[in-house]
Amino acid sequence: MAGRSSGGAPSLWVWLGLAVMVVLLDQLSKTVILGTFQLNDSRTITSWFNLVRVHNSGAAFSFLAGASGWQRWFFVGLGTAASGFIVWMLKKHPGQKLFCFAVTMIMGGAIGNVVDRLLHGYVVDFIQVHYGGWYFPSFNLADSAITLGAVCLILDELLRVRRGR
Repeated sequence: MAGRSSGGAPSLWVWLGLAVMVVLLDQLSKTVILGTFQLNDSRTITSWFNLVRVHNSGAAFSFLAGASGWQRWFFVGLGTAASGFIVWMLKKHPGQKLFCFAVTMIMGGAIGNVVDRLLHGYVVDFIQVHYGGWYFPSFNLADSAITLGAVCLILDELLRVRRGR
């Protein structure tokens, strides 16, 4: 089977294909936002959810956004190095499906944001969640994939510890 390794686990190509799908969906959504919204435009979708267009030159929660520009290349390098490490981890642990899914989501999200930094010099964020005057920092599909991956990574570790008892 082309999509399976010799042990019956999904092959590296399946995980890489999933990461590519995350990148493509992320970039497609950002292209729609860039073509539809001007910078800082906002459209109310529900009482707790808006679509917006914001640019983030930093990392999560705009960390280092005010730096002089070096952060762009730092985050490109970090995302690239993390992706290389993740591919190595996928090769090393092919039978651990939840783990592989988790790191694949993280890699797809990281690459999606690296593409933004290379193309624009910033990351395009467009999802805004709010309630009662409180606004969570805007984010995008790449960030959502990274968060899903992190949650699955924690779940994988908790399940591994539980099985070890």
